[in-house]
Amino acid sequence: MRSTVREITGTPRTAVVVGAGVVGLSTAWFLQERGVEVTVVDRTGVAAGASWGNAGWLSPALAVPLNEPTVLRYGLRTILDPGAPLHVPVSWDPPLWRFLARFAAHCRWGAWDRAMWANLPLNAECLEAFDVLTANAVQAPMVEAPITAVFETAQQSAGLLRELRRVDEAGQRVDYTGLTGTEVREQLPQVSDRIRAGVRLHGQRFVDPGEFVASLARSVTARGGIIRGGFDATGTRRQRHEVTVRSTSGEAVTADVVVLATGAWLSRLGSELGVRVPIRAGRGYSFTVPTDEPVAGPIYLPGVRVACTPYRDGLRVAGTMEFRGPDDPLDPARIRAIIASASPLLRGVRWEERTDQWVGPRPVTPDGCPLIGAVPTAPGVYLASGHGMWGLTHGPITGRLLAEQITTGKQPELLRAFNPLR
Repeated sequence: MRSTVREITGTPRTAVVVGAGVVGLSTAWFLQERGVEVTVVDRTGVAAGASWGNAGWLSPALAVPLNEPTVLRYGLRTILDPGAPLHVPVSWDPPLWRFLARFAAHCRWGAWDRAMWANLPLNAECLEAFDVLTANAVQAPMVEAPITAVFETAQQSAGLLRELRRVDEAGQRVDYTGLTGTEVREQLPQVSDRIRAGVRLHGQRFVDPGEFVASLARSVTARGGIIRGGFDATGTRRQRHEVTVRSTSGEAVTADVVVLATGAWLSRLGSELGVRVPIRAGRGYSFTVPTDEPVAGPIYLPGVRVACTPYRDGLRVAGTMEFRGPDDPLDPARIRAIIASASPLLRGVRWEERTDQWVGPRPVTPDGCPLIGAVPTAPGVYLASGHGMWGLTHGPITGRLLAEQITTGKQPELLRAFNPLR
């Protein structure tokens, strides 16, 4: 009956989503909104990858492509420094070095502008997609609060201000206010006397990312969806009007369509589909520390690439971009490097009492654009990955747009730039 319905109407009635992070679960939820029965499978479980320990920022103002020319210049200066925020371990890994070469080739303002234009619609609609979820039984509160970027000198703020002007010129309205060091310290007691300037970004939000994704999973199951952990997908196979996902254990799940939302692990499945855009794990680290005083809102330390967020009566501290394997173990030296760079800029933070040390693999593409949409070489298979540092911000809007494409057969205009086979 399942394949007959699709053959007659052209509309899928069942879907398997591979990946139980924010992107996969958002896609599952919006597919359910359109009447599709969903099964979500994951190699580990809900929010087991990059979705749990990130900074939790819902920040369209800062959701810009990674391939900025200044990132390349910074990376070339620090590539051999194990304590630098951007770290590439020296190793014999030809695919990684090919990826980095492609990334470097895209670190031009022209390429950045194209990626920025492509991502603008996601930024414009991302908060609305969160509002849809939280208005419909996803019980994880979002907090609206400005993000304050702080600097040791007014001159250091020039880079962020230049970036914000380019975002504004591209067509995305960004509301921000410059602050003196005194004004920053009056509003954020955690900021040390070394801070002399700040930029406050208005209209941003933050959320407990792990709780948000867990609540999203509960909503999917409450609406009849199935979520299965321990399913390590190895590939897909088309059979008439259905697609089967195979696992390492020999299990298989079949549906009308399959969505691959496996984040930094997508390359394991994408290569057999003809996907030429590589995805590598740009791993981020985080931990939680208690503070002497309550934290009023998110604090951004651009000079050391560290994000700080109020989290369960303390502060979640997140940072670094480390290009290693997605399953490589946590490197304690990276935690120590974050503390060494951030501690002179903050006070009243009890660094030695840290908990929840975590590393998660963010899926990075070389051109600053995710892979979202149908795979022409594999009918019935769709991709949703490669969001880099902005998977949480862009997860729900990705799910909503992809669910529209899957159920109508028409690619939303907003997804054209994210063709998986570009």
